[in-house]
Amino acid sequence: MLKRFYPDICEDSTYLIDFEGLYEQGCRAIIFDIDNTLVEHGVRADDRCIALFARLKKIGYKTMLLSNNKEPRVKSFFEQIEATGYIYKAGKPSVKNYIRAMERMQTTKEQTLFIGDQLFTDVWGAKKAGIRTILVKPIDKKEEIQIVLKRYLEKIVLYFYRKECAKNED
Repeated sequence: MLKRFYPDICEDSTYLIDFEGLYEQGCRAIIFDIDNTLVEHGVRADDRCIALFARLKKIGYKTMLLSNNKEPRVKSFFEQIEATGYIYKAGKPSVKNYIRAMERMQTTKEQTLFIGDQLFTDVWGAKKAGIRTILVKPIDKKEEIQIVLKRYLEKIVLYFYRKECAKNED
């Protein structure tokens, strides 16, 4: 039952991911959450984020921002980076806008990757849509109360995920 929430890969940071290697494996598009995945909650794109999207474009990726935030937040962030597009008020974990993002980028689920910091919205929605997932650690520990409460449940799921990963390594 918990496996539906398991990410395909866990990374400490979006900025440590081997995007060149993923491209060599056939990944052509990346859907990103924004807050606590790319920058701290509510913060504008910083130099490191802007450089990442320039690098992804140079590699050949199509990129999409998929956020449950309202349009002013998502649009202003989008305008700072070189993303292919954005979808706001996405309703994650509903699969509808994950599919819409792939349609807009003209990619398949096999070519698409999702990167986010939350299991019960980001990862679960992408998994339901059939997209490979990377869960990253949240950038900022200071979060809204509803997210803090979800983090306690995430710890339980991640405990069993890590236990299973360790068992598979044996």
